[in-house]
Amino acid sequence: MTRRATPGQTVGPFFGYALPYPGDRHLVPPGTPGAVRLHGTVRDGAGNPVPDALIEIWQPGPSGAVEHSGGSLRRDGFTFTGWGRAGTDTTGHYSFSTLRPGGEVPFFAITVFARGLLDRLFTRAYLPGADLGDFPADRRDTLRASEESTGYRFDIRLQGEDETVFLRFPGHRAD
Repeated sequence: MTRRATPGQTVGPFFGYALPYPGDRHLVPPGTPGAVRLHGTVRDGAGNPVPDALIEIWQPGPSGAVEHSGGSLRRDGFTFTGWGRAGTDTTGHYSFSTLRPGGEVPFFAITVFARGLLDRLFTRAYLPGADLGDFPADRRDTLRASEESTGYRFDIRLQGEDETVFLRFPGHRAD
């Protein structure tokens, strides 16, 4: 097996072991009954696509229950683990094949790794219609996915106008 280094970044370079890996972006195989597509574009502060970002998602299943099944790094084609990873392409686009998350306020938890970042960023892609009552009204749209015929679109803006709201969690290193 030949391993190649990822592009140099502020916190890299790293060897590309498991970045990517077969099935990384397919939480369920495309075409699975109930499968949806979550996709979008990652853009920098100037609005340019980021061609070498890495996006991870965590999510509950359609019932709203958090999955505890192993197998995210070695997909078996049957087990939904609720976790996936996708790199962006040359146009900054990422895509996942997954299931619609359930629960009272369904969302995809998203982590963004990108050049120039000293640490990962966290955000959420709430499904259309989610009540985001405590968030400022003018920022809510940066946390909402838009619905499409095949699933959902969630664009990520790392900074600048329309910057995506990024979240901080207990235990996450402060900057």
